[in-house]
Amino acid sequence: MVAVKGPAMASVAAQIAPLLGANTMVLTAMNGVPWWFCDGLGSSFAGKRLTTVDPDGAIAGAIPTALILGCVVRASCLVGAPGLIRQRHGNGLIVGEASGKPSERAKSLTALLVEAGFQASMSEQIQRDVWYKLWGNMTMNPISAITGATTDRILGDELVREFVTSVMLEAKEIGAKIGVPIDEAPSDRHAVTLQLGAMKTSMLQDIEARKAVELDALVASVCELGQTTGVPTPFTSALLGLARVQARALGLYPG
Repeated sequence: MVAVKGPAMASVAAQIAPLLGANTMVLTAMNGVPWWFCDGLGSSFAGKRLTTVDPDGAIAGAIPTALILGCVVRASCLVGAPGLIRQRHGNGLIVGEASGKPSERAKSLTALLVEAGFQASMSEQIQRDVWYKLWGNMTMNPISAITGATTDRILGDELVREFVTSVMLEAKEIGAKIGVPIDEAPSDRHAVTLQLGAMKTSMLQDIEARKAVELDALVASVCELGQTTGVPTPFTSALLGLARVQARALGLYPG
């Protein structure tokens, strides 16, 4: 099980070989768009490498897609100290093959996670679940990192809420183009986020702790997929630019 944040993945890939065998399952429980994302989007995207998350293909080379099951985490946790994780709320895991198709091993692993106490379910196409979670994370995380505000304050400002909506509409159009459509309107997702109250996002926590931020998997990857599909992303690009300027000024993102 690989549950690191995006900036640490290259290091993991470089050291993982001794753990892999022909029948090993590698479960990636990570935020944002993973390096294997395009492998489950159909033949037109087969072999497409996202340079924003795997610039030189080293991660894909180290961990074959055939071994990978994706996992979307529905839980809020905090690293209180090295090796100390505090669970705030949520206990959900969504599991699915990186290939985008259901399998017996995914079904078996889901059952094992349920037996272990998780609220686990199997996805028919994990890319849909990845994209839906990203739809909220890609705005709340960087905006909170820039402003230092909790999610209720971000969505409580009508101008910022309009900006968030514009970013989400770009991502929704990209999703429709790549085969992972979202049926909801941004306002539906805003209502869900507001129910969580004064939530401090993981990226804001990383900024405060002076840890590397995962802008590539959460935002830059969306811009790249926009270029691939011909969908303009002016609002998403603006968000990426603002967030990375801040992160670079703090030494938390490569420049």
